[in-house]
Amino acid sequence: MKINKILTPSLSATLIAGVLFAALPSAQAQPGSDEALLQMSQAFKRGDKAALTALLPLARGNPLEAWAAYWELKARLDDASAQEVQDFLTRYAGTYQEDRLRNDWLLLLGQRRDWEGFAAEYPKFRMRDDREVQCYALHIEQLTSATPSPTLAEQVRKNWFALHKADDGCTLAAGTLIFAQEMPALEAWRKARLAMAANRLTVARNAVGIVAPEALNLVADLGNSPAKFLAGKAVAMSRVSKQLVVLALIRMAANDPDAAATQLDSKWSPQLTSEERNWVWGVIGKQAATRLSGDALNYYGRVSRDSDLPDDLLEWKARAALRAGTWPTVLTAIKAMSEDARKNPTWVYWKARALLATLNGAQRADPASPRRLEANALLEGIAGPSGFYEQLALEDLGQRVTVPPRPAPPTAQEKQAALADPGLNRALYAIGLGLRSEGVREWNYATNLHTPGGMSDRELLAAADLACQRKIWDRCINTSERTKSFMDFDQRFPMPHEQAVIKRTREIGLDPAYVYGLIRQESRFIIDAQSGVGASGLMQVMPATARWTARKIGLVNFNAEQISDRDTNIAIGTGYLKLILDDFDGSMALAAAAYNAGPGRPRSWRNGPVLDAAIWAENVPFAETRDYVKKVLANTTDYAAILSGQPQSLKARLGTVGPRDASLPDPGKDLP
Repeated sequence: MKINKILTPSLSATLIAGVLFAALPSAQAQPGSDEALLQMSQAFKRGDKAALTALLPLARGNPLEAWAAYWELKARLDDASAQEVQDFLTRYAGTYQEDRLRNDWLLLLGQRRDWEGFAAEYPKFRMRDDREVQCYALHIEQLTSATPSPTLAEQVRKNWFALHKADDGCTLAAGTLIFAQEMPALEAWRKARLAMAANRLTVARNAVGIVAPEALNLVADLGNSPAKFLAGKAVAMSRVSKQLVVLALIRMAANDPDAAATQLDSKWSPQLTSEERNWVWGVIGKQAATRLSGDALNYYGRVSRDSDLPDDLLEWKARAALRAGTWPTVLTAIKAMSEDARKNPTWVYWKARALLATLNGAQRADPASPRRLEANALLEGIAGPSGFYEQLALEDLGQRVTVPPRPAPPTAQEKQAALADPGLNRALYAIGLGLRSEGVREWNYATNLHTPGGMSDRELLAAADLACQRKIWDRCINTSERTKSFMDFDQRFPMPHEQAVIKRTREIGLDPAYVYGLIRQESRFIIDAQSGVGASGLMQVMPATARWTARKIGLVNFNAEQISDRDTNIAIGTGYLKLILDDFDGSMALAAAAYNAGPGRPRSWRNGPVLDAAIWAENVPFAETRDYVKKVLANTTDYAAILSGQPQSLKARLGTVGPRDASLPDPGKDLP
């Protein structure tokens, strides 16, 4: 569950104020400036420009003055003068806020088509993390350069396809390239297909508007009722009409893949090109696969050329093939993926498994067969003690998960450098004041983006150490995870509240490593964490679930306010986890899925063939839950290695997943 805010400060901001004042424009903070900042934060969220302007003088000199000035100027940026913007960028040079406002200003300059102003400012943009801004820059290059980059069109396409929201910059750049015949018009239709499948109708309309503006009303019609649209179409079709039929079939498949398949087979298949048919069959296959339908591979089997499909459809083809145990199809689907997708540890691992599973008799007996050597090389390339597929690869190579050697601790000089870093200190001050979102962005900028390539491994180690010492566990973990040449498991897998967690898990017979693995994923050990949907505390418990569990475990006089109490949260969270684990026959994978998505869905997802739990987890239909299950189980294995001091097996914790034994009592249907 994504953490949106923290209800109370986690450290005293005054502890670090002295370090900050020397690095800021004003040396004297106004009395009450912290309160003014908090009021400005709320005013910014409300869009109250007048309040922001009135409060800004009260925030002068505060260690977080740059945030106050950013909020005030950002709120009225549409009406601000170029000089005001430049004055801000000069006053707060080198800060996160300078570059964030530059990002906002570049977007506005792009929307205004002020290419001269954009070109002057873009080289100073350090973060370069906004795809729409990148597209504006590529658009200018295409318009002005006598020798634009040969990869310019591909860069625009990648940025455009990666954006999920409606945008101006990449749509403009792509449209210009298509008009100049430097990008195929088909790319606009493919963008529209992806958007239609994801129920992003505005994005689909924007893409169609590039190549067929006359058809925009029809896009709205087919989005509202694809069946009605298809029923009214004539059989003889223009090129645009064919593409609209494809969009309508994709729209239909999202709700009823079988109906879309019937439509395609009975009427539309002869009218479409092979590329169009393949894409629609791929979407139908994916929708069937996300429903764990046995028809998924049959639908995918209607695709005549896998290379016509985007990575998302190919990934679901591979998942459906894993579920069916058809390893050759796993191989062909992965082979058709883009290079970037094939490098993902998920598909590196499954390609290796597929290679081994498709060895013939002679190859199985030959340890030096090319296919076996290729599989081993793939496994060796990702194997490691941290990460789901990294751990599985390690075990497939005959090893177990152990705690890696700890690196040399940060030196006094390295610690002092972290302590003196203005960005890290502003981040700690913001978090201490209760402005966690702002603090996290400051911290990430200081560690990842302030200097090209981000901090070195030793600098990251010292920064993580600073966060650990201040008990800012999410920054401790996330910063340490960025080191490449070593792993510090004390930082990556901390165990705050150890006495309370161990005591409670022993009382109810729950594996403490499993609980720690879950808490690390749920809240990063932030006691006062609260999600956007209302889950609270270390174990991110929902109020209704807390009340139900409190009754089940005999917690008398419970009220909702107690959820944020550490010990109460641990008692309820572990109590609920134990009830789920028992209900799912001790399956850690199923219980983790139930904790994230509710128990009803995994009860359905477990039906079908008995599967290796790694294959089952990869086929979880919800991306968030799929990722959650894998991370919780990998975390659990690492915590078990830490707690036991012994090599550990992820595979032993995964086991298999299949239908509930009919001879066992029915599950507790009242589980929330």
